[in-house]
Amino acid sequence: MGDLTDSNSIDDRVLSVVPRREEDIKVVFHKVGDDDDDEHTTERINLQSNSHDERSNDKDARTRTMESSAMQRFCPFIYCRIGGGGDHISTDAGDTVAKEKKHCPGLGLFYGLLATVFFSVIALLVKTIDGVHAVEISAIRCFFQMLFVMPMLIYHKTGFLGPRDKRIYLVMRGFLGSNAMILLFYAVQQMPLADATVIMFSNPVFTALLAWIFLKEKCTIWDCVFTVFTLAGVIMIARPPFIFGARIEEIEGDYTNHLKGTIAAFGGAMGAACTFVILRKMGKSVHYYLSVWYYAVIGFIECFITLFILGEWTIPFCGRDRWILMLIAILGIAGQTFLTKALQIEKAGPVALMRTVDVVLAFIFQFIFFNRKPTMWSLGGACCVVVSTCGVALRKWYSNTHPRKS
Repeated sequence: MGDLTDSNSIDDRVLSVVPRREEDIKVVFHKVGDDDDDEHTTERINLQSNSHDERSNDKDARTRTMESSAMQRFCPFIYCRIGGGGDHISTDAGDTVAKEKKHCPGLGLFYGLLATVFFSVIALLVKTIDGVHAVEISAIRCFFQMLFVMPMLIYHKTGFLGPRDKRIYLVMRGFLGSNAMILLFYAVQQMPLADATVIMFSNPVFTALLAWIFLKEKCTIWDCVFTVFTLAGVIMIARPPFIFGARIEEIEGDYTNHLKGTIAAFGGAMGAACTFVILRKMGKSVHYYLSVWYYAVIGFIECFITLFILGEWTIPFCGRDRWILMLIAILGIAGQTFLTKALQIEKAGPVALMRTVDVVLAFIFQFIFFNRKPTMWSLGGACCVVVSTCGVALRKWYSNTHPRKS
């Protein structure tokens, strides 16, 4: 054999094979340094035969594999050209594209739809429970979520803390997400189910504004218009006395509780918007079960401290309520998991469009299970919020699929 060189390419390594005798083969690698024009670094590898009489096909295959591996390591450009016999060898970039995992089209939207259905059922179940504070319901839900998620973390070997550079985001996600859950449950208990759901559903509009502030996403005049429409819808649902007068009819229960529920739902919408921004910031770098784990642990600690301060801890009255609390926890795990997966593999705009089903289901559940027809103000406010949310989602979707040419 002789020296293997390539005169048509400039490379930092040259492979030389120097034969000595039949049983002993020495491969010499010369490395040319950038800072030294006269000296060369030589690496020697001795390949000595263990048998003098016969060479099996298996040994020949191993020898060819070693030679091919050495050529690929020390002469990447030559190896790509000659490729072990002249065959075409794909580059690393091509291999990366070929190995990239492809998701089923529409899978993220399907996950978002499932999460919407689960969250709607949770709100309905919370409305049916009497005598249990919203914070206690949240604590029980977080406790059972911890029990269900812990084996999944052990199975997937993700650990319980997550990547060091993402822990601050996980803590923020857990704190803000659990607060949004508590506020939503409180709003559902204080006001009509559909009204609380509509106000909570306004979070995509605030998500766009927060993404403009923290993620440096583009904000247009349409985002401002949709924000105004959303606030108008919330006002139509809340119906404050300084606008609608002191006597307000068709309000479920006391108006003070209705106003408390409105404020809680609005705060929950802001918390959910912050959660969505954090999830988009983390992307796929954090396992979705780890995100749910932080949500459950921080939420349970927060609820436990709050219940201790308020002194509102009570035992559910009957077995039915206890089973409902467990079902809320299970559906919460499923909803959080599917929502996180949807935001990881799909853009936020299409996922927000799937969440419009939440408003429709809330009005249906309110009419079927509580025999309460929506008022004109509630329907008008719902239309403003839904139109604004769909407008934000469609604008984001269009801008991502049709980028402007510079």
